[in-house]
Amino acid sequence: MTSLDKPTSTDQDDRTPKEVTEAALFEAFGGLRGMIETILPGLLFVTIFTVNKDLHISAIAALAVSLVLVAVRLIRRDTVKHAFSGVFGVAFGVVFAMMTGNAKDFYLPGMLYTLGLALAYMVTAAAGVPLIGLILGPVFKENLSWRTRNPGRKKAYTKASWAWGLILLGKCAVLFPLYWWADPTRFGWVSVALKIPPFLLAVYLTWVFLAKAPAPIDVFAEMEAEERAQKAREAAAGGRPEA
Repeated sequence: MTSLDKPTSTDQDDRTPKEVTEAALFEAFGGLRGMIETILPGLLFVTIFTVNKDLHISAIAALAVSLVLVAVRLIRRDTVKHAFSGVFGVAFGVVFAMMTGNAKDFYLPGMLYTLGLALAYMVTAAAGVPLIGLILGPVFKENLSWRTRNPGRKKAYTKASWAWGLILLGKCAVLFPLYWWADPTRFGWVSVALKIPPFLLAVYLTWVFLAKAPAPIDVFAEMEAEERAQKAREAAAGGRPEA
């Protein structure tokens, strides 16, 4: 994508289709701030563990910074879905690691989630209901209109879902073998290093596919237009003279 700066509402009507696509992806996936919230807890965990090998301190620090990120968003009244998802992921990782005493298990829930998500992207793409379309449809105000009314857009969503699935599956193909034979410190740093690049590649490919696709059908605008037309018809009918 060309920029991580979110456009203002005053620029809405002047944007090109590519800029509209970029803005929608920014909203759906959290942009730069969402990436920071994704990577920071794991980075803090592996940094502290590398220094002192203390699993408890590392886990508590990672969970604490996740909670701080949520608190900051709540105070600023920002969207909290990305921060909350991060807290839940970190909390599960802390529980797993504490239960087993193995620092590598801090990353295990996230790995399992990534594997499940990869399979979901590919299965839904093969079934003709690509997951990325279900995620981005409401963001583009098209809901599910792309399934029956916009075949070019459905094709783009299908390609994007396959891209997401294969990229995430490739990430799993690296992490799961390392989980079994790498030491916790090395495994932690590899896990952190693989947080953002696959994500950026998948987002970029999604942007490429959708930027070349037909424009979304704004079903909300259609409903509003139909509502206005209905009110106009009712007003016209009410103003007719009686026979």
